[in-house]
Amino acid sequence: MLETFEYFLLAATIVAALALICDGAYLTSCKHQVRKQPKVLAGAAGSGIVDGQDNPGPIQPASRSPKTKGLAWYGSAFTIVAFLLVTVYLIGRMSLTGHGPFANQHEFAVSFTWGILGAYLFFLWRYRIRMLSLVVMPVVLGLMIYAQSLDTGIEPLVPALQNNLLLTLHVSTAILAYGAACVSFGGAVLYLAHKPLSKKIRRMPSADLFDEIGYKAAVFTFPVLTIMILLGALWADTAWGRYWGWDPKETAAFVTWLLYGAYLHARVVRDWRGKRAAWLLIAGFIAVLFAYFGNYFFGGLHSYG
Repeated sequence: MLETFEYFLLAATIVAALALICDGAYLTSCKHQVRKQPKVLAGAAGSGIVDGQDNPGPIQPASRSPKTKGLAWYGSAFTIVAFLLVTVYLIGRMSLTGHGPFANQHEFAVSFTWGILGAYLFFLWRYRIRMLSLVVMPVVLGLMIYAQSLDTGIEPLVPALQNNLLLTLHVSTAILAYGAACVSFGGAVLYLAHKPLSKKIRRMPSADLFDEIGYKAAVFTFPVLTIMILLGALWADTAWGRYWGWDPKETAAFVTWLLYGAYLHARVVRDWRGKRAAWLLIAGFIAVLFAYFGNYFFGGLHSYG
């Protein structure tokens, strides 16, 4: 039965690759939709006549051929299908194990993928910025390929993990936070790459919009990370008799929390925007990846992953 569910994960990988190909082809071959801030034309005050600026605002329709429209539709459809296939795989695995799919490195890699896809689809719906796919989908594909390279067998939970409630709550918050962090990372990368990309992609969205997406995603990431760390401390006390032990996983999670907290503080208090803010978000997502992979290489109390 497990082998049958693994075909869903393989299919999700293929479909996600197709989504990236369609999105890339769409973005490089058409005038896609952009958000523009309307500006009243000179001498037209009160007339309702507006002109566009390269700032976030209402979406202005752009000329697109049926072919490029089709590419955009397929890009979205393939992404949704990939998300659904991963969901089916995770549910199937839960039905076989009797617990959430968070007990080993393979399961969490797939769950991490699910969180990223969910966060990306939300921001795609909210902002209509398909360019996020160029950064987010390669991360998704990398995690899917990595997950399938690991042992997919089902083993009994180690004693430290035999707390179904805290296992589900703690790791679920990690998945949600990490998924939003990847979108924030995507916004930061696209902000920094805005100038060279604008030479290849016609009618680029404004750099300020990517900055705003990075901020909005970080606003979600930070409080959920906080809840994750608090739940982890509670679980650690239940499992090991101490709230905090500075093992690699805990230390990486704390550093990640500090980076996103520093970003939000700098943004709100000192109005940090632009390149400095983007690099801080990139550093935050690198810390997220280390929080996931670090204990795998360096061991510690979380080395059951």
